[in-house]
Amino acid sequence: MTLPSTPPSRSDPLPRWLWTVGLIAALLVLIWQLAPILRDRLAAPADPGAQNAQSRVVAARGDLAEDEKATIALFEKARDSVVFISTAELVADLWTRNVFEVPRGTGSGFIWDDAGHVVTNYHVIAGASQARVRLADGRDYTAALVGASPAHDIAVLKIGIDFRRPPPVPVGTSADLKIGQKVFAIGNPFGLDWTLTTGVVSALDRSLPSEDGRSRIDHLIQTDAAINPGNSGGPLLDSAGRLIGINTAIFSPSGASAGIGFAVPVDTVNRVVPQLIRQGRYIRPSLGILGDEAANALLQQRSGIEGVFVLAVEPGSPAAKAGIVPARREGEAIVPGDIITALDGKPVAQLAELAARLDDRAVGETVELTLQRGSTQRRIMLTLEPGG
Repeated sequence: MTLPSTPPSRSDPLPRWLWTVGLIAALLVLIWQLAPILRDRLAAPADPGAQNAQSRVVAARGDLAEDEKATIALFEKARDSVVFISTAELVADLWTRNVFEVPRGTGSGFIWDDAGHVVTNYHVIAGASQARVRLADGRDYTAALVGASPAHDIAVLKIGIDFRRPPPVPVGTSADLKIGQKVFAIGNPFGLDWTLTTGVVSALDRSLPSEDGRSRIDHLIQTDAAINPGNSGGPLLDSAGRLIGINTAIFSPSGASAGIGFAVPVDTVNRVVPQLIRQGRYIRPSLGILGDEAANALLQQRSGIEGVFVLAVEPGSPAAKAGIVPARREGEAIVPGDIITALDGKPVAQLAELAARLDDRAVGETVELTLQRGSTQRRIMLTLEPGG
């Protein structure tokens, strides 16, 4: 037998395939050992606190509080009666003579009766050529103007509802409101959905200039419920869901809600709206006297007498029939005649105050006037007649 010339060495490298098998086996063992750690890491949330949140059981809400239930029920019952009003103005192109419909403004309103009458603010539709009313279910109607009273910021529209008429808002009273009483203002400012704000009656018998600027709106309800511009014309409700006012204005330099809103009281609404529906305009009860605020203030200052100085009397009026004597001129001086110092026993000092007090009465009612002429006072009874 022939032996190899060189004996094998123990340091010779192993075959390449054996190294490959060993490396693969080592990697498999390493992966097997690291697999649980990698699995836990991948399953764990990035935020350690989130793991605790995921493992916590969600607590049951339980029943709503009774006042929350009452508010929700009030809103769900009343919202179908609240509508969205959009107005447009027809503008003619001077060159082409084409007439275009230009959007003018939006606001809210509410269903007054089953005949399709909708009540809103006068300033919502003032200056508009067209108005549309969108109901809660999405139906859209062209509205006709029935009548308006700028002095009260009230307007009545009418839409032709043939079927599925929304319910009218139940009418309440405002003379018995108390400061601190809870109120709810509902509107539909964008035609997409309703808004509900809550608050309390924060003051009563407030006054603001009317839309026409020639008079003022009296007996307004002041509330801290947020009333934004698009909510104008919407209803102000009491906790029984009754109408107690029309949301009409906010007092804010920026135009946004700033915690002071006003509403026309429902007693005024209930007096004005039926007249607008019947005859298209509101006729104020009148004594038949004429006065002027600036002249009244000057005469009060000169005479030291608080009251309404009668500057003129309309022929055939209740004042003329009662013998009320107006002021007269003597050269450059004005000699006072009769001065109205009280109406039904309550003092009056300004012409606007007297007009507001008369506005609370109706044509045909009898009122008592306290008059002063010189140093003499007397009381007379007059029956109110329709004013101009």
